[in-house]
Parts: sequence; C-alpha cells; structure tokens
Amino acid sequence: MLVDDLNSQIWAVDALGALAHETRLSVFRALVKAGAQGMVAGAIAEYCSVPPSTMSHHLATLERAGLVHSERESRLIHYRADFAGMRRLLTFLMQDCCQGAPEMCGDLLGEFQGDLACLAEQPANA
Repeated sequence: MLVDDLNSQIWAVDALGALAHETRLSVFRALVKAGAQGMVAGAIAEYCSVPPSTMSHHLATLERAGLVHSERESRLIHYRADFAGMRRLLTFLMQDCCQGAPEMCGDLLGEFQGDLACLAEQPANA
C-alpha cells in the first residue's frame, strides 16, 4: 500500500469515526443542509438539544476530521460543512468501485436523485 493510500485510509477512518455518533451525524447533516450560510455554535446546540459545552466537543471532533470548518465572527463561532472534505470521503469510498467496471456504479447518484434535494432543485440542463 502506498503512503498516500495509507494516509487517505487513516483520514477516512477518522472521518467515518467522527460521523459514527448520533449527535455528530445530526450536526453534520444540519450543516450540509444549511449550505454555505452555515450555523453558529449556539444554534447548532439548540437544534440538536445538546448543551453548548458538549456541542463544542462534537464540533471539534468533526473539524479535526476535516468535515467541518469554523470561523470566528466577533464573539460567535460560525460552522460550515466542509464540502471538499465530504467530497474527499465520498471519493475515497467510491474510488475502487466495481472492480474496474465503472458502469456498475457510474449512475449511483442518479439512483438517489429524488432523495437528494440539491440535485432535485437543479435545472434540467445543469
């Protein structure tokens, strides 16, 4: 296994581990739904019904895993999903898809298009 492959695998395990918790998965999904606007930490804690001190731990775990990034705005910390990190994880999971027969999973997103609001809202010629 190449060093880059090993590093990618270690990172993917960390990212999947960060998502393998009910609260963190809820936080990540809320931030994905919020899009580029993101959410402030207090709103995330309220949304998930989690005390702010506990929420800061979950947000730090997601940030270390490369799935969330934060930006201080005065006294507030604004969090956004790291879409590049999410794309990196999905790419890692799918890169060796179908033992070299990409037609088997080439339209994977197409199967779920109705379930993905961002795809369903795109114009037909997008």
